[in-house]
Amino acid sequence: MKGFDPEFRDLDHYIRVITDRIWEGRRIDDIRRYYSHDCAVETPSSVSIGTAPVIDGTRATLAAFPDRRLLAEDIIISGDEVCGFLSSHRILSPMTHAGASAFGPPSGKGVLARTIADCVCINNRIVHEWLVRDQAAIARQIGLRERDVAQRWLNERGGMAKPAMPAAPAPYVSFVDRHELAQHYAALYRRLWTQADTSQLASSCHEQVIAATPGGETVVGVPALAGFWSAVVGSFPDAQFEVEHLVANAREGRATSVAMRWRARAMHTGEGRFGAPRGRPVEVLGISHADFEQGRIVREWVLMDDLAIWMQVLQPQAAGVC
Repeated sequence: MKGFDPEFRDLDHYIRVITDRIWEGRRIDDIRRYYSHDCAVETPSSVSIGTAPVIDGTRATLAAFPDRRLLAEDIIISGDEVCGFLSSHRILSPMTHAGASAFGPPSGKGVLARTIADCVCINNRIVHEWLVRDQAAIARQIGLRERDVAQRWLNERGGMAKPAMPAAPAPYVSFVDRHELAQHYAALYRRLWTQADTSQLASSCHEQVIAATPGGETVVGVPALAGFWSAVVGSFPDAQFEVEHLVANAREGRATSVAMRWRARAMHTGEGRFGAPRGRPVEVLGISHADFEQGRIVREWVLMDDLAIWMQVLQPQAAGVC
């Protein structure tokens, strides 16, 4: 790969190796080697610039979950060495809540939570990153309610104020794949968010589709998946939906995998997953992966941060929200 160290065979290998070195090997200072000095990182509740916040966040996570592992479930890739690569890296993390953290004092409980990180990679470095972690899964498994944690974080931080994410570096601004399955997946989500229409799930998914959803939950079958989405989009009946990144990877001997980063903006004016309507503006940053076989979704992973959504729903009326 042009601009990358010769040891890396391809982007998949690069992402697996540097993740292993930083997290499994606890070589945290390697962040300075593999992240650009001005790297922008967006989560559903924050934006940071530079390597220092990445290092601080890694140290804080390991202090709270010292045995945390990052097990790669899949890496779905777009781009090239000319325009820059993007890796959509789905991770499953087993860990023990053994240290003090934003979630509170150590509970000693085991936790299993997913993260998806979308990273723009150029010249051996991550230069731009979007990261969505299932923080609701962590809260629930520790024994906490998402709404309670979100309210406490709002109180501690004096509200939720999120700066704008800088634009991704040119020429890699965005990528939207014209692959039939990728376009079908985006159209399905657009219909869910803008029309609250779950009827297309029956024709888009295998009848026994397995979907990992926020809160560490797994739903099986089209009716259960439709119920999940009805509860989510029912909270936001006027949503605007945007696809930020979309790619399909057709790999020999495997299902065709699609990665999509998306953003929905709406007012919390409906009854659903996030309680009685409070009329607050909400932005949902999500990343979803899906495996397609014979043109239908057989497995799906929906990553949203319910805690970030609850923080916006509970935000005091007078305060500005992201």
